[in-house]
Formats: sequence, structure tokens, C-alpha cells
Amino acid sequence: MTTDHTTDTLPSPWRSAPFRLFFTARSASLLADGMLMVSLTTAVLATGFGPAGVGYALAAWMAPVVLLVLIGGVLADRFSPQTTMVAADLLRMIAMLLMAALLAFGSPELWQIMTLMAISGAATALFQPGLAALVPQVAQDIQRANALLRLSEALSALLGPGLAGLLVAYGDIAASYLVIAGAYALSALGLLPLRRLASRPDEETAPIWHRLAVGWREFRSRTWLWSVILIWSIFGLFVFGPALPLGAALITEQHGANGYGWIASADGAGTIIGGLLGMRVRPRKPIVAGALAMLMFALNPLAPALGWSFPATAAAHVLGGCGFAFWGVMWATSIQTHIPLTVLSRVSAYDVAGSIMVIPLGRALSGPAAEAFGTARVLQFSAVVAVLLMAVMLTVPAIRRLGREPASPSAPSLAPLTAAD
Repeated sequence: MTTDHTTDTLPSPWRSAPFRLFFTARSASLLADGMLMVSLTTAVLATGFGPAGVGYALAAWMAPVVLLVLIGGVLADRFSPQTTMVAADLLRMIAMLLMAALLAFGSPELWQIMTLMAISGAATALFQPGLAALVPQVAQDIQRANALLRLSEALSALLGPGLAGLLVAYGDIAASYLVIAGAYALSALGLLPLRRLASRPDEETAPIWHRLAVGWREFRSRTWLWSVILIWSIFGLFVFGPALPLGAALITEQHGANGYGWIASADGAGTIIGGLLGMRVRPRKPIVAGALAMLMFALNPLAPALGWSFPATAAAHVLGGCGFAFWGVMWATSIQTHIPLTVLSRVSAYDVAGSIMVIPLGRALSGPAAEAFGTARVLQFSAVVAVLLMAVMLTVPAIRRLGREPASPSAPSLAPLTAAD
């Protein structure tokens, strides 16, 4: 695989004070996200609403993310990503403080929990699209910045649930929500100094529907972009959807709960390795390289489906996590270097919506499919589909041709802030 060393002379993102602020803010919000699912599950079960209540609460959080993420992209391009992200953090902080109060001073009703989770999900929809538009403005080396952010995501996924578990076990559930609220507050504080960053919107008086249409036009005008999202949606339905719930159940059955915990940690370790590779390896065709790396993700459902030994299953998850992380760095960098900054949040919103909206459906269908065909066969099918979809991605000419730099002058028009700014 050929690589491009022309960007090796770019300054490290760490030399940019705005990037350090952004990285701190993003790490804090990721840590809060990692804690939230454990704290939410514990709170719902402790208040007597059972597994069904957990499902309702998670659905209440997820539905606004899917339904409102496009609006979040419009608002980010209209007012600036920093403005919408700070507002989102403040909303999430308030929701978590209210959850802490409900748990500390009484026993909340399920509708109250669902309402606060819906507010948190709506805020996440407001927060997520702006991420892509901020990265090119705070770092010149966009790929390395994305790799560092991927490392932060992996570490937060490892530390967040553990921290929430410790707080719940040795403190109380309300205390965990106070820490989550504090993390969202820290995120907002880190983003506040970036208020001078903006995407220079060129449609200041245009209504929301028009802005959505402009974002859609930019999205569908790039064959490489919508092709990847279409393939990724199918991947979410048939691979990501079944792999987590069915894989967790089968691994626990084969290697015990403790074994599953270690294998999940192996996946996290692989993600860290993939992020580190993303900092150093600079392929001339990033999406092609990312798709080749994602072939390793097929090992995640394949290992439990074939009943591999514990060491082999752990190794498969290291490789799968590595491939997934490397793909994430390549994809984020491609989006941020080939989409104009004025519409980047909106295009990113279409990316997020297309990538996540079918995963809940895949998870919902995985149970009935396992009952009908057997858990192992469903996971074998997921592994085969993962390989086939990456092969299909590599057959798309627009994807194979896409290089590191845009072919036309459509790259972000704002120079990133430096430490001197």
C-alpha cells in the first residue's frame, strides 16, 4: 500500500492551543457518554422497571438522536458548530443534574427518566454534527487530530463504564449522574474559548428546509460519499446490529462473564492500536485503506460463531477493533478534507443519520433471527456480509479514485487557528 509522507512536516495538533481545548472538551463528553449507559441501566433497574424499562429508556435517548441530527447539522452551519455544541452540553448537564436530584430525593417514574433521556438525546443530536466542522479549524494535521480523537474515544469507552460502576458500587447512583453532569460542564468550558470559530454560513436568511436541501445536494453530488453511507447502512443492519447483542451472549456462554469482559477489553485495546496506526500511516487512498482494514472486523462475529478458543477470540477482537478505529480515522479525515466548511456540519449530519439509524433495527431483529436460525448462524452470516460489503465498496470507481486531497477547490476555506491565536 502506497503512503503519502508530504504531510509529515505538518505541526502536531498538540501545538495548537485550540486543539488542546477541543480535545479536552471532546474527551470529557466521551467520558460522560461512556458512563451514562451504565448509570442509566442501574438507575432503571434499581427503581424497579426491569429490563423492559431499560429498553424504553434507551429508545427514548436514541430516537431524538436519529430524528433530530439533521436539524443539528443545519443549526451548526447556521450559528457555528461551537455555539450549538456548547448549548448541547449545557442541556445535557441540566438533564443529568435533574436525574441526580430525582434519584437523591425520591424514586423517579419511568416517564420522568424517559423524558430526561429524550432531552439528552436531542442535545446529542445538536452536538454531534459540529464535531467534523471543528477539527479542520483547530488542527492543520487533520488525520493526526482524528487519530488522537479516536484514541480518546477508545480510552473513554474503557474508563467510562468502569468509573460509573465504581461510583454506583461505592457511592450511589445519584453521585454518578453528578459526575456525568460535571463532565458535560467541562466539555462546555473547553468549547467556550473557541467561540471565534465559525463556518461562515452563506445562507444566513434561508429557512431550515432550504438548508437541509443544500446539505442533501452536497451529499448526493459526491458518489464516493453516498456510496459509502449506503453500504455502511447495510453494514449497520446486518453486521453492527446483530454483532453486539448476539456476540456478547455467545461469548458469555462460551467463556463466562469474566471472559467476555476481557474480550471486550481486547476490542478496546485494538481500537487504541488502530488509532495509533492512524497517526502514522498516511495512505494515498484513505477510504480504500480503511475498507481493507475493516475486513478484519468480520472476525468479531466470526470468532464466537465458530466457537474459537479464548485466546483466538481475544486476538480476533484486537484485530477487529484495530480495523474499525483505522477506518474511522480515514473516513473522518476524508470527510473533513473534501467537503466545504460552509456545509460540513450538514453533510456530517447526513453521514451520522445514515450510519446509525438502522443499527437499532438490526439489534431488534437479531433476537428473532437467532431464534429462527440459531445465534451462531446469524453471526456467521454477519461475518460474510461484512466481507462482501467491503468488497463492494472497493469496486466503486469514485471510492477507488478518491485521494488525500480534493480534486477541485472545495476544501475548507478557513485556516486553522494556531497556538499563537
